[in-house]
Amino acid sequence: MTPTLYSYLLICPLTFVAGVVDAVAGGGGLISLPAFLIAGLPVHNAIATNKMSSSMGTTIATLRYGLSGFIPWKLAPFCAVCAMLGSNWGANLALLLSDRVFKIVMLVILPLTAWYVLRGQVLDTEKEPFSQRKTTLIAMVIALAVGVYDGFYGPGTGTFLLLGLTALGHMPLQQANGTTKVINLTSNITALAVFLLNGKVLLPLGIAAGLFNIAGNYLGARMFEKGGAKAVKPVMVTVLVIFFIRVITDLM
Repeated sequence: MTPTLYSYLLICPLTFVAGVVDAVAGGGGLISLPAFLIAGLPVHNAIATNKMSSSMGTTIATLRYGLSGFIPWKLAPFCAVCAMLGSNWGANLALLLSDRVFKIVMLVILPLTAWYVLRGQVLDTEKEPFSQRKTTLIAMVIALAVGVYDGFYGPGTGTFLLLGLTALGHMPLQQANGTTKVINLTSNITALAVFLLNGKVLLPLGIAAGLFNIAGNYLGARMFEKGGAKAVKPVMVTVLVIFFIRVITDLM
């Protein structure tokens, strides 16, 4: 299909907003993917083209986090390998299956996740850290599991990663966010490669949306450097609520 002017006017501004959200707390896909779907793109084309734009934006955010020293390089490569495997499985599954069952599961998971965030323990950076070995193993499992989801569907990936790495892996917020960017970038690129090979990506629209997403990620990364945890929690709750509403709407 050929995207219309309306598609560009709707999708590009929203992918900019998604980039800001994604750089601060993850979950930018909760905004960008619905934009592609509202614009009338078929589901597989929407998911695939969204992967292209989000990959471009996440690349910039990951570079900024790396230069700022937020990425733990002793851990990140192991997570990247697991994310690559998981995303490849998920993307190939997405080409075959409906995501309706998964959305039904999300109706149970999302309220519980939002409740846990509101309790204030998810972003507790004072938790006793685990050993390097234990932290790495937990992060690898999280990267593999969330990588499957990201390849299959995607929205909320960054939020789920940040929740998992801080709550389960006891990682400090800045390192958790840096690791999240590495995992998310790897899973995005892997899924994008699968969708490109299967001809599902609308390249002109993906590039245009990607440029807006890059701008949003750049701004969001600067916001995170200045605001830290104070900026993350309200954004995270907001994107979880948006995702919950979107899932209900899809199932109606």
